Amino acid sequence: MTTAAEPREASERIELWQRMYRQMVAIRQFEAQVNELYTRALMPGLAHLYIGEEAVAVGVCEALERTDYITSTHRGHGHCLAKGASPDRMFAELLGKEAGYCKGKGGSMHIADPATGNLGANAIVCGSAGIATGAAFSSRCLGTKRVSVCFFGEGALGQGVLYEEMNLAQLFKLPVIYVCENNLYTEYTHYSETTAGDILMRAKAFGLEAASVDGQDVRAVYGIARRLVDRARRGDGPAFLLCDTYRYHGHHVGDINREYYRSKQEEQHWKTDRDPITVLSKWLLEQGYADAASLDQITSEVRATMEAAVKFAIAAPYPNVDEVDKHVYA
Repeated sequence: MTTAAEPREASERIELWQRMYRQMVAIRQFEAQVNELYTRALMPGLAHLYIGEEAVAVGVCEALERTDYITSTHRGHGHCLAKGASPDRMFAELLGKEAGYCKGKGGSMHIADPATGNLGANAIVCGSAGIATGAAFSSRCLGTKRVSVCFFGEGALGQGVLYEEMNLAQLFKLPVIYVCENNLYTEYTHYSETTAGDILMRAKAFGLEAASVDGQDVRAVYGIARRLVDRARRGDGPAFLLCDTYRYHGHHVGDINREYYRSKQEEQHWKTDRDPITVLSKWLLEQGYADAASLDQITSEVRATMEAAVKFAIAAPYPNVDEVDKHVYA
């Protein structure tokens, strides 16, 4: 017997996966525009593109509530968008415009949006671990049930502050999830040359719940992230999630010739066989949750949104000179 709830639940599932697809496409289109702005010399400084890693940000942030917290990294545009930031204000920030989230003073690596729970990106490796853990401590003290997620790359595994924070988080049973995005390369060096031993065992040594996942499969990321987030919200303590992923581009937009540290064959393998957007689109088509035309429509709509956001940012004014010493903290 079919209940009235079943069709509604099926519809909600389809909406969930299509929303994740749209979010991943949005991140990729955003980053493509960032690369274009850099090559056209319209963006000051460098940016670190998130293309290839979209499933991690989307899968984790979809498991969070809007009021939950995240902290981000130098490669943080994807986290910011997945948590709910508006692309026009993000582009404005990258271009140093007043309409940006930090009035143009943060740039690519220091975007923050407290309204969506984003406590900020950080150019310092693992620089936000203390912020995320502190936010989780405040949640525990205030009884708000908010969960914190700390995103960081595998390079952060060489920073002592991460282990100090995991130790404190376990001692106080804080609602924080440490998400390690292992994209294989610590700038230009394979992580196996810099990181000894079993990564998960580092977290397990402190008693944290620890899990690993294919970071190219957004459904897998979401499933584990939701379990860990629900666990933290219940008061069962912190967790560590290792996501195996890959960045398609260089360490930053200026890192064009990468053959001295990784092969073109390796890059092509990940782009062809492990692409997170392709993985989800194939599954959506197989399940009958979408057709090719609807997916193409999503891409077209997202591309138009990003193009409009870029135009907004380019036309936006720079902040006045008298703003130079305002909203700046040390």
